Amino acid sequence: MNDTPPLAPGYEISTDAERLDVDLVHHWLSTDAYWAIGRSRERQDRAIAGSLNFGVYDTASREQVAYARVVTDMATFAWLCDVYVDRAVRGKGIGVALVGAVREHLRPYGPRRIMLATRDAHGVYEKLGFAPLAQPDIWMALTDL
Repeated sequence: MNDTPPLAPGYEISTDAERLDVDLVHHWLSTDAYWAIGRSRERQDRAIAGSLNFGVYDTASREQVAYARVVTDMATFAWLCDVYVDRAVRGKGIGVALVGAVREHLRPYGPRRIMLATRDAHGVYEKLGFAPLAQPDIWMALTDL
């Protein structure tokens, strides 16, 4: 069942990495995304190269208006990250539609879980079935390598 809200008219989603405006994505993330402030261009380029990338584009101007990245083995696990919607188009449901498209893209591969971390967008993800970890006490993380 696909209960993903439709993308607003005039926009399209693509996984074609060649369409990404990597300069814009780096600018968004390194200057306006709390989790990636100051991220170097080299690190962002490596992240894009090692990930499944989603872009949302204005169909008239062809300009990119949103981005999401998934780190996955395309079989058992996926980590959704770097979800960003340009401030100029927020409030149109683009973020929810983008995350829903990610979920539907991954569904045929059957991962057991799609993980993410957010400080302030719980409502966006809850609309698509994301919930807090049922057993957070079994999860661990190695940080600051």
